[in-house]
Parts: sequence; C-alpha cells; structure tokens
Amino acid sequence: MNGIVLKTEHLTMQFGGVVAVDDLNIEIPQGHITALIGPNGAGKTTAFNVITGGYMPTNGRVVFHDKVIGENHPRSKMKKIYNGSDRTTFHHQVVNTPDKITRLGMARTFQNIRLFKELSVFENVLIAKHCRIKAGMLSATFRLNHVEERTMREQTQELLKTVGLADLAREKASSLPYGKQRRLEIARALATSPSLLLLDEPAAGMNPKETEELAQFIIDIKDSFNLTVFLIEHHMNLVMDISDKIYVLDYGKTIAMGTPKEVQNDPAVIRAYLGVEDE
Repeated sequence: MNGIVLKTEHLTMQFGGVVAVDDLNIEIPQGHITALIGPNGAGKTTAFNVITGGYMPTNGRVVFHDKVIGENHPRSKMKKIYNGSDRTTFHHQVVNTPDKITRLGMARTFQNIRLFKELSVFENVLIAKHCRIKAGMLSATFRLNHVEERTMREQTQELLKTVGLADLAREKASSLPYGKQRRLEIARALATSPSLLLLDEPAAGMNPKETEELAQFIIDIKDSFNLTVFLIEHHMNLVMDISDKIYVLDYGKTIAMGTPKEVQNDPAVIRAYLGVEDE
C-alpha cells in the first residue's frame, strides 16, 4: 500500500468575495501520477499556488509527508465575508515560503515557461542545484566549497544526459525549441531533488508529436527519479493516458474524482466541459 505524499484538507482560497478554490480535499499517493483538470478558471493553478506556498490559504491545511506545511483559518475581515463551503475551524496558522517548501522536497513548473533565458541550459539547472548547497556565504566567497561545487556540476551534467539535453548544455535557454524549453524547465525542477513534482500544463503550446513525447518523458522521469507526480493539463489524451487518478474542478469545487475511465464518463464532468444544460 503506497503512502500519501500530499493531501489537502478543506483547502479554500478566497480573494475578496471570490472563492477561487472551495473546500478542496485531495490525496496524492506515493509513486502515482495524479491529475487536476477542469475548464479555464476552475481554480487549478490557484490550488497549485497555495500548495507550493505562493498563497496562504484562506482556510484549510496542506500536509506534505505527514507534516503540515500550510494552514490557516478566516481571520479579521475575512471572518465576515468568508464564502467557502466548509466552516471547519482550523486553529493554527502555519506559513511556509516557496523556497522552504522546495527544500522539503516539492518542486513545480509553471504555465508560462520561467527560464533564465540569457543563461545556458547548464547554468539554468546548476542554479537550481544550489538550493541544496551546504556551504555558507563565507565558504563560497573564499572558494572553500570547491569540492561541493564540482560535485554539483557533475550532477548537473548527468541530469542533462538523463533528460536528453546534454548536447545542448552550452546553448542559451532562449535558443531552444519550445518543446526543449519545457523539458529544461522540468529538468531544473528535478535538480532540486524533489520527491513530489508538480507540473502546471506541461504540454501547453505543444504539437501532437511533442505531447506524445512528453507523456513518455513524464513516465520515464517518474520511474528514474522515484517521483510522485501531480499535474494540471488541458490535453485530455495525455491526462487519460498517464494518470492513475484524476480530480476535476469547476468554479473552485471538486465535481468528480476517480480513474480516467470513471472521470471520462461522469455526467458532471461532461456538463462542465461541454456546457450541457441541466434538464
């Protein structure tokens, strides 16, 4: 039985009077590929931003490897205007910034590629390696950490080889074709040594051949790096082909969950995507 790497409990994110994520309860089993899907504006990326520390939840809790990494409850003015479905009272406030969450073993990519475009492929990945550096500022200044630096450079080169980018190591990130830039962004996330990898629309902008290659790439890195993967994606073929479990959001609320086959045939999902009116 696989353990649960990540779970959210009554997770709600409200901006003013707008509830973007409403009472989200998910569980991500170790070693699985779990997808979060839904129409545009359903709250998927907002959920990722809360989970990774970009936003503090208005209500609810995020638990990563049995450790609470984010928790909040409606306070001050929000107590009066809170519109979330769940009224469970969470008594603590736990705040973690994205860098701290990354060091705990969670990495992510973004809808819009965020590479250091003027740096080389090698440098983009090496920078990410530095989140695990042990040397302090003084040691780095006087080059007392040269052994650690050499090791990181060797590991970077090996990682680029694993993801098929070794021959492009000296190229500027901006000069890469779009599909390779996507792969580089994933490689940079892998450089932080995550146990959980969150992919936000990794196939966005890709043609069918690139999407097919990406699907196999995600499976390969999951196995090679012993990862758990949580992804947002609009390419349903990719989602249905590689996901073990799918959660479906619509207007911030979970309307379905299950295997790809179960979700594909769920009437609520069909209505959300096709806009079929209720009788």
